[in-house]
Parts: sequence; structure tokens; C-alpha cells
Amino acid sequence: MAAPADAKSIAATDPGLAPAATLPGVGPALAETLRKLGIERVQDLWFHLPLRYEDRTRITPIRDLVAGESAQVEGVVEAVETGFRYRPQLRVAITDASRETLVLRFFHFRRQQAQQFAPGLRLRCYGAVRHGQHGLEMVHPQYRALRGEVPVEATLTPIYPVTEGLGQQRLRGVIDKALARLPGEAALELVPRELIEPLGLMPLRDALLGVHRPPPDADVAALLAGRHPAQQRLAFEELLAHHISLKRLRASMRRHRAPALPGDAGLRQRFLDALPFTLTRAQARVAREAAKDLAKRVPMLRLVQGDVGSGKTVVAALAALHAIANGRQTALMAPTELLAEQHLHSFRTWFEPLGVEVVWLAGKVTGRARAAALAKLAAGAPVAIGTHALMQDGVEFQRLGLTIVDEQHRFGVQQRMDLRDKGAGSGEVPHQLVLTATPIPRTLAMSAYADLDVSTLDELPPGRTPVRTVAIANTRRGEVTERIRVACAEGRQAYWVCTLIEDSDLLQAQAAEVAYAQLCTALPGLAIGLVHGRMKARDKQAAMEAFKQGRTALLVATTVIEVGVDVPNASLMVIENAERLGLAQLHQLRGRVGRGSVASTCVLLYQSPLSGLARQRLETLRQTNDGFVIAEQDLRLRGPGELLGTRQTGEMGFRVADIVRDAALMPAVQRVGTALLRQQPVLARRLTERWIGAAARFAQA
Repeated sequence: MAAPADAKSIAATDPGLAPAATLPGVGPALAETLRKLGIERVQDLWFHLPLRYEDRTRITPIRDLVAGESAQVEGVVEAVETGFRYRPQLRVAITDASRETLVLRFFHFRRQQAQQFAPGLRLRCYGAVRHGQHGLEMVHPQYRALRGEVPVEATLTPIYPVTEGLGQQRLRGVIDKALARLPGEAALELVPRELIEPLGLMPLRDALLGVHRPPPDADVAALLAGRHPAQQRLAFEELLAHHISLKRLRASMRRHRAPALPGDAGLRQRFLDALPFTLTRAQARVAREAAKDLAKRVPMLRLVQGDVGSGKTVVAALAALHAIANGRQTALMAPTELLAEQHLHSFRTWFEPLGVEVVWLAGKVTGRARAAALAKLAAGAPVAIGTHALMQDGVEFQRLGLTIVDEQHRFGVQQRMDLRDKGAGSGEVPHQLVLTATPIPRTLAMSAYADLDVSTLDELPPGRTPVRTVAIANTRRGEVTERIRVACAEGRQAYWVCTLIEDSDLLQAQAAEVAYAQLCTALPGLAIGLVHGRMKARDKQAAMEAFKQGRTALLVATTVIEVGVDVPNASLMVIENAERLGLAQLHQLRGRVGRGSVASTCVLLYQSPLSGLARQRLETLRQTNDGFVIAEQDLRLRGPGELLGTRQTGEMGFRVADIVRDAALMPAVQRVGTALLRQQPVLARRLTERWIGAAARFAQA
């Protein structure tokens, strides 16, 4: 019963734990809006950090404005013009003491707004400067009418993440009220002085005031780059909080009991003898690492990462044999039906000759088929393969001993825990094996997967040929089509992948259908298949099967074929609008070819002109086939959020930390995290709650 008293005493000494609704002017409606941003307590406002800054501490003469930069100007309205010829627009010309003119342009405005811009009115405006038809202009600037002398801002203006119904000005006012309640340094600091001082980081209170209210002489370039000492202090604490939460999650999982699953040498040998290939040294090593974990009563928590085609599925099957040999069930969950179906095909091919039944459960399995699958799982069927459907209510396992989660970066910790809980009825939890074909750079793994042991498949099976990659402008599309015709005439097969910026199944499908029609016209007599996300599952499967069996020579597809499709005869991959995809996804798609002994090519068709970022991505693909090199570069170009998708503890989006930029902090984060968990567990918990909020519950799992 000590915990509640402890919590009360902490609340009494920590004003940050008071509800945000206790601040002046925060009524029920505003409190509800703040909750949408994850802000419930006063300290959540302290740590709701700016995305960027605007410099409104000075007025820039119009003659000194530079196109492409943002600035604050002051001027008198000279002329006002409204036009409706092509689209409604309002143009307001202002001049200042430098005798230069700036045009303010508005496309969305009301009549009253146009009327308030009377000649002679003095305005203060802030916005991005660009070249217009008649000199420099600002489009939809922020502005205010001036009457008398109005001082400029005393500090740089922070721009915060906001939500619908909450503007910057109102949020800044609430944050100012919260900052007024900041306690002294000793009460605010949760990391003991002896741990923080050797690192040379600035005090937390100074850091918070520094990022919320940077003085006019602050190093703006450092702030925008996230390298300001105040941001580095906060980045350290944020990384520390995430690291501790995952360490606690791991420790919590390790406190559970799991069934000991020793291997059956005879069953394993029968499985290996039936395989049409020999395990690589890396596969054998990783399988041994998993086998060692599975033989213990402590739950296995292991991530197997390997490049495209490195053979993770065989390692997963070898782990499943341990559960089968001990009368336990295995559940394998994949993020898409297509990938799950590929696993289903592999597992049935390998396991059914051994007399092991494999049950299929996905969203499209309904009616009697679903009822039959559920009954089999409840009765103890040894292997289940499916999608998120495996985690739904009504799915019961009799004796779940192992869960396998493929493409981990598509799932969060919550889904892994939901699947684990399906097997927790007996007082034991299942072992967990997590697979990813997105190689995780070491700096990212240290932070994002601190709750997992990491095994790496670092060699490809023999016979795999490196894929040659070329980048070709869309204007040479005819040459690419001719290359397909020649390759298919020689008995080989090809993919044509369509991509769109919009994440819409309908638009993706339309793009694929247009490309399909064009290629059918350009390549008469060639058997061409089509597959996209809006097709019926049965039709999709039939198209994939026809391509696998060689009945179609060319498969036009959306990115649904990114993972899991294995056609060794396919040696040519064309990716349309390649500049729109990230490196990891391009590498995954490229991995669909080069699976046989024939030299394979990946053509990156791009639309000119290329942005600098897109050019770097395509150049990286051209230079290397190494997934780990590509992952490091992807991390540099795009950041960890896009690489991993969903963050382990809630959303990946760090408020101030950046795993690539702040990688140098990670050794200290690990060192301090270990000491804090061992010496000050209450402070460690408060630290995770401060930064992660509601998501800290994962650490109690």
C-alpha cells in the first residue's frame, strides 16, 4: 500500500503532475483539445517542444528581403486590388522607409478582410518571401494592423505542433502559464547530479527555458539543426526515457515464465533433409542462437534481421519445430495478406510432409472457414499463420508456445503484447521471435530495439546474383519497354511496378491499370498479368500464381509485391516514379529479382527534374546492393521515424532527439540508464512518464 502514498508525496512536490486544467484559462473544451496532443498534465506542456522558430525580434527593410527566406517587415498600404479572372485573389502593395514595394497576395479572403486594407494603414507582416510577377511578394503572410508604437518580440517565436481548434498563439499562451510553474532546478531534475554532471550537459531548467524562449542572439542555425546545447540536453533525457522504458519492458517480460522447448534432433534432420537447399552458415548460427533461448524457461525476445532473400523464413520454421516437438503451438503474424500467404505456402510445403497441420487465418477468412480455423486453434493445431486477425477477440490458442512477428517495423509493441497475451492463460507466456528485412543500423537498434536480442543474417544463399541497377529518365520509357520485350523473348520474366505519392488503394490501382493497358498495346502477343490492392483476393492470388508458374511473362503491380514474392526466373524489375519511394522500399522491391542464377537488372524510371534528396537515393541504389549500407543511408536521408514506421513505445516521433544526429549520446544514455534503473527505480519511472506519458504503460507489461 506504499505506492499510493508515494505517488501523493511526489504530486505534492512536483507541480508538473497537476492537471493542465488547473492552469488559468484552461476550461473543459481546451483541456479536451490539449488531450488530442497528448497533453494532460502541466509537465506535458513543459515538454511539448517547438518544431521550429520564427525570428520576429527585428524588422527587415523591404530592400533587404531575400527570396526563399522568411522575414518580418513593416510598411504602409499603397494600393489594394481584387481580381476574379482565373481564381479569386487579393493583392496588397506596401512600401516602407527603404522606398521599396512588397506585394501581399491572398487567395482565400473575405470581403471584410479586403475592405480593412485601406491605403495609409500601417501593417506588420511575417511570411516567406518569393519572386512574384512584379517583384518580391509574400503569399498569405501573418499580419497585424499597427496603431502607435508596438514593440517587436523579445525572443524568437516558437512554432509548436498543434491540432484542429488550437492555434499557435493560444497554445503559446498556455505554455507560458505552464512555464511560470517550473520548479527550481533541484526539484525539476530527475537524473542524479553525479550521473549528469560528468557529461557536461546544461541544467534541465535552463534547457527548457532556452528552447521555449530563445533570446534574440540565440544561435538560430544551431537551433534549426537541433544541435543547440539546450536541445542536446533535452535530447539526452528523451533518449534516456525511451531507452529505460524498453529496458523495463524487457525486464518485465523476463520475469514471466515461458515453456522450455528443447529441440528434437530427429524432427529437425527430417526437415533439413527435405529442403531443396543447404542452410547458410549465418542461418545455422542464428538458428542455434534461437534454439538456445527456446530451451530456457525465460521468454525468448529475439529480433532476426537480414537483408532481402537472406532466408529468415527458414530460421523461423526451425524455431517453430521446437514448439511442435514439445506439443506447443506457433503463431506467425505478418502485416499484409500477401506476405502472410507467402509464409503459408512455405510452411505448408515444408511441414505438411512431416504431418504438421498449418492453419490459415486472415481478415478474408470468414464464415464456416473462419469457424473451422478457430476450432482447430482452440483444439491445439500446431501452426497458425495470418495477419492482425490472429490478435482479434475470439481467437483462442490451446497451448501457444512461440509467436513469430514478421516485418516488425510495421507493428508496435502493443501488437506484440496482444499476440503474446493469447498464450498467457496457463501462467506462462510464449517465446517471441521477431523478423525484419529492413536492416536496422546499430545506433538505431541500440535505442529502438533495446528490449530485444538481435541476430543478424549477414550472408545470402549461394546462387543469388547481385542485381545491376540503372536510373533512366521517363522520357526513355520506349527503350525500357523494348528491353522487356527482348528479356521475355529469351524466356525470362519481368515486373513493372507502379507507385504514387498518394497513399490510396484506388489511385494506386488506377495507375497500375493505365500502365497495364499501355504495355498491352506496346507489347502485343506478350502474356501480361496485373495485381493491385483493390483486386479480390482470389484474383490477386491467381495472377501471382500465373506469374510464378511462368504462364505470364510480365507482371504489372503496385507495391503490394514489395515483400514475400519469390520467382527465381524473374530477372528484370522496372520501378516507375522511383524518385517517390524511400530507399528501404526501393531496396525491398529490387529484392524481388536476382533470386536465380541469371544476371538481373533493376530499372529506376524517374520523372525529371530530380530533387537533391531523390538524386542521392537513386545514386545509393545504383552503387550498392548491401541492405545495411542502404539502411544507414536511408536513416541519414529520411530519419528514424520513416524507417521504422511505428515506434516501439507508441509513436516513433521523438520531440527533440534524432537517433542519427544524436548517436554520440547513446553510450552515455545506456550507461546512465543502467545506473538509474539499478539505483533509482522511482526516478526512472517518473522520467519515462515525463517523456512518454501514456505510452509508458508498455514498460509495465
